[in-house]
Amino acid sequence: ERVAYRPLRSAPRLVPLISAFGVSYFLQDFVRVAETFAHNSFYLTLPSIFKREFVLNEYTKVTVRAILIVGVCLAALAILYTFIHRTKVGSAIRCVSQNQTMSALLGIHVNKTITTTFFVGAAMGGVAGTMFAIQYGMINPYIGITIGNKAFTAAVFGGIGSIPGSMLGGVLLGIIESLSKAYISSQMADAIVFGVLIIVLLVRPAGILGKQTREKV
Repeated sequence: ERVAYRPLRSAPRLVPLISAFGVSYFLQDFVRVAETFAHNSFYLTLPSIFKREFVLNEYTKVTVRAILIVGVCLAALAILYTFIHRTKVGSAIRCVSQNQTMSALLGIHVNKTITTTFFVGAAMGGVAGTMFAIQYGMINPYIGITIGNKAFTAAVFGGIGSIPGSMLGGVLLGIIESLSKAYISSQMADAIVFGVLIIVLLVRPAGILGKQTREKV
């Protein structure tokens, strides 16, 4: 944040986005080289844990791992929502996201608030990565590309800026993708997901739970 974002605060909006891509590729390749040098492979395999299953009926089984992942994700979202909407730091984050100049005039430390936001985002990313590793048993420096794209799609689908909307968007996209693979075509699943996203945005440009904001002049 200090090296690749803060110096670009006054730049056009596209410039920080390009810088973000550059930083992400640098970090991915840095970790890949470091892991290859240390372990002769950049793939990390986790031991198989939480394999116990609960049989609900002859067609349905639920693993302890699935219960753990859902529980941790719901808890993380609840903590994030409470932090953003029920604390002074969360209020500062929402204020800075709307108007940095006015936030500074109100006495909010803009740089510190943005740094805190990066820390919170990284922590949530760490939770997501850990749950992914528990589910699939193998990770590498590049898994974040696919997960990040789907997470961004879910946020847009549900409504940028809405935590419940992002959660709803992720669940709906997961259901659409699973049903598409099961009943239509696994190769067409991504195309169907993005097709549904386009339709939703045509009807509700702000997303399912997003709020349309009008610029005041």
